[in-house]
Amino acid sequence: MTSYIAIDWGSTNLRAWHYQQGKCIDQRRSEAGVTRLAGRSPAEVFASITAGWPVEQLPVVMAGMVGSNAGWQSVPYLPCPVALTQLASNLSSVQGKAWIVPGLSIERRDNHNIMRGEETQLLGAFSLAPSTTYVLPGTHAKWVQTEGDSVRDFRSVMTGELHHLLLQHSLLGAGLPPQQPDAAAFRDGLETGCNDRSILSRLFEVRAAHILGSRPAESTSEFLSGLLIGHEVALMQQQFAPDSHSPLTLIADGSLAERYQQAMIFAGIPAQLLEGDVAFLHGIRSIADELAD
Repeated sequence: MTSYIAIDWGSTNLRAWHYQQGKCIDQRRSEAGVTRLAGRSPAEVFASITAGWPVEQLPVVMAGMVGSNAGWQSVPYLPCPVALTQLASNLSSVQGKAWIVPGLSIERRDNHNIMRGEETQLLGAFSLAPSTTYVLPGTHAKWVQTEGDSVRDFRSVMTGELHHLLLQHSLLGAGLPPQQPDAAAFRDGLETGCNDRSILSRLFEVRAAHILGSRPAESTSEFLSGLLIGHEVALMQQQFAPDSHSPLTLIADGSLAERYQQAMIFAGIPAQLLEGDVAFLHGIRSIADELAD
């Protein structure tokens, strides 16, 4: 088994793992994402997170926003369709210290899209939980269509960011008390979002319902979450038409995984779950193995 260092370097957080002979012997976390360097250079953050690790002797493979134009070094996107196996042969070296995995892009008249970080999870999922459709929830959820080992198409849906913006910076969240978990409110929102595609005309009801006393103000976030996720799943089900006889692969963790699983069940879409970190680390291992050959 290969010895290597894996780094998931996103916008707000940084995580690193040190593997020896295929076994993780140390892992570290930091809030020094590429948008939160606090005056330090990426090279300084890299030195800090890997302090004491044999970075001069082992391959270091990084993925995520570290390869964006806001990161350590801008790494070109691989245009789709592209085989996931091509990731390892298109790495970019950064200051002789590490390798950065390229992102993927779509550039067509009907779809302009990019991803960074998710491609590495897809590489892992391709081996661990193969499918023709993959869903990666998050701030900007990704819906991905594949054919064999190739990514053919994907879409980004700003569900997570829209939920945050509406609650924090719009009238929908004005004057709300602290929000509380409410499974029933989430299910109500999910049902509305899945069954009514007119999302714009339903958003203001999120506020009106608690003003009129129809829903507790403390449950606004849960209802809105269900509404947005339900709408996303119904819309993408129509556009991507997942195979009803074989499960799509949902790459997610924690409460977000549970929410999307509920949405898939409600929409009648069979789905298998793969943890995000498991997919990412398996993808990195595949790339590290290629570097070692």
